[in-house]
Amino acid sequence: MTKVFILSGFLGAGKTTLLKRMLAWQTDLSGTVVIVNDFGKVGIDGMLLQGYGPEVIELASGCICCTLAIDLIQTLKQVRKRLKPNRIIIESSGISDPEGILSALKAPELIGTMSLNKIITVLSADAWEAREVFGDVFFSQLQKADLILLNKIDLLDDGAVPVVLQEIHDVIPNAGVVPTLKCRIDPETVWMAPVSRKFDLKPIGFYQNSQASSPSGFGQGNSEKGVSRSAKVEKYTTFSYREETAFREDCFNRFIESLPKQLFRIKGSVRFPDRTVLLNYVGGRKEWAAWEGEPGTRLAFIGWNISESAVLSDMKQCLENTLQ
Repeated sequence: MTKVFILSGFLGAGKTTLLKRMLAWQTDLSGTVVIVNDFGKVGIDGMLLQGYGPEVIELASGCICCTLAIDLIQTLKQVRKRLKPNRIIIESSGISDPEGILSALKAPELIGTMSLNKIITVLSADAWEAREVFGDVFFSQLQKADLILLNKIDLLDDGAVPVVLQEIHDVIPNAGVVPTLKCRIDPETVWMAPVSRKFDLKPIGFYQNSQASSPSGFGQGNSEKGVSRSAKVEKYTTFSYREETAFREDCFNRFIESLPKQLFRIKGSVRFPDRTVLLNYVGGRKEWAAWEGEPGTRLAFIGWNISESAVLSDMKQCLENTLQ
């Protein structure tokens, strides 16, 4: 089955920026095909993506949610037959409803050959504040998302970021929501699936520095900041935590449920009395998977304007050797 990723988002939100980052990551992109849908007759996004490696196919002069739906089905069918890709990334136009792409994937000639992996919607922070004027497509893009990137948070006052995050969670509770600047985000948040794998989350500073060539590991703490002239970047916080003592599972789950929305990423192993499991937490949603490494808790945290000491203090209350 070819895995399909859909990039959605209203006009100017930053979809192409995210796609260029995805293609520039040090990830094996062999077997990846990109399909770009520009509404105009000239495929600007397709030109912007030249030289990034994967084959780029343009569907211009229309919207794949409506007039190009049949073209999309035929394109997917031909791509599958000719290139046999492992992954297809579809960047829809800013006025496309993802429902049209979902319908295309259900076409009889594609059933059994492709599976939807994730819908990622890029949301401009200022667009959320004016959401009432954008219509049904705008909300459909958000409601169908598995992951929402609240992009351009430098357009918001500091105090508005947690408020907007909470508003989005209230309206769209099933999506993970991550605040970003210029769509800077760690690759695992985009690609990740709930499967057992070696812990390899990188600090947010690595992804904020577009010139970085090698990742930093555990133990960097808050000294690993993003390299950016924007003061907003300094609001991002990364820290890690190691512990051999087991956590009480019920208490730890309550701790996760009580986290502030500004703490949007936790990844690593968590030791409970009877087992060690892998935790993937993104934008308010958590997933557990089997852990095959050494027992013990090894966690990395990424958040925006949060207190490391307060988060760790609350979590440590769940250790087995603490009073209940």
